[in-house]
Amino acid sequence: MPSYSGVWTLTAVYQAVGAGNWTNPSTPIALFASQFSTGTAQAINQIIITTTGNATTFGNLTIDKQQAAGCGSATRGLWGGGYDGAEVNGIDYVTFATAGNAVSFGSLTEARRDFGASGSSTRGIFGGGRNSSAVSNVIDYVTYATTGNAADFGDLTVARRAVSSCSSPTRSLWGGGDTASITSVIDYVTISTTGNATSFGSLSVTRGYTSACSSSTRGLFAGGILSDGSTQSNIIDYVTIATTGTATDFGDLLATNNSMGGASSETRGIFAGGKGANVIQYVTIASTGNATDFGDLLGNSSQMAGCSNVNGGVQ
Repeated sequence: MPSYSGVWTLTAVYQAVGAGNWTNPSTPIALFASQFSTGTAQAINQIIITTTGNATTFGNLTIDKQQAAGCGSATRGLWGGGYDGAEVNGIDYVTFATAGNAVSFGSLTEARRDFGASGSSTRGIFGGGRNSSAVSNVIDYVTYATTGNAADFGDLTVARRAVSSCSSPTRSLWGGGDTASITSVIDYVTISTTGNATSFGSLSVTRGYTSACSSSTRGLFAGGILSDGSTQSNIIDYVTIATTGTATDFGDLLATNNSMGGASSETRGIFAGGKGANVIQYVTIASTGNATDFGDLLGNSSQMAGCSNVNGGVQ
């Protein structure tokens, strides 16, 4: 398959169109990868957010890893960290407009897995997770348009793994997670600065292993494992990102689940996979209500990471 980057010539565009690899930049694409599954762990699943239907193959990650964190700009999707028998620090990226395999972007400031990422139109921010010895409070960031290693941003208020993240154009939030026990804490940072996170409030129900997505105004946290450490949840709750406070009930997932991939456009939130599941489901972010079936992933996939070219930070 041809590879395209930088400035596109008309010849390159025609080649991409003819090969079926050209996507209109305004098309809202969501990608899901780094899943815990058999035979498809490197596979990148693609959907068009405004439609419904089953995922198609976009390409593969650079290595077979799970439990990475994903974020994206209007042009690039990134997956950072993960686990391939040990925690890894590598960051992969793809260009949304051209299907194909990921390439190396750089490295996180520490190797870790099971954490949350989000960002603005220019910055991707990674927070929390588990390193080789303990849970982490590290927040680091990259600039999407370049390649290279992440830089230190600051620290979360509570070190934790199994935390999910979402963003507006100005704020990134991390909700819930697992420290020595399940927590309901929501933290936030101002994306354009650096520094330690500030307390935002709490989830409506204490849980970890949630999935998050957002519009430019609302952040949603879905599913997860409750404070007993074993019971799965179908809860979706939401916050208004510009304020602070406790999350409010939004509706329910199709079934109880945890460790789904999350992605969104300005209007739709997508939750994909989960423990023993291949189901993709969606909600309308501006309203409240239960999730609706979207289609299926390429295979059963949990602990995966999603990103999109029109997430809450890219408006």
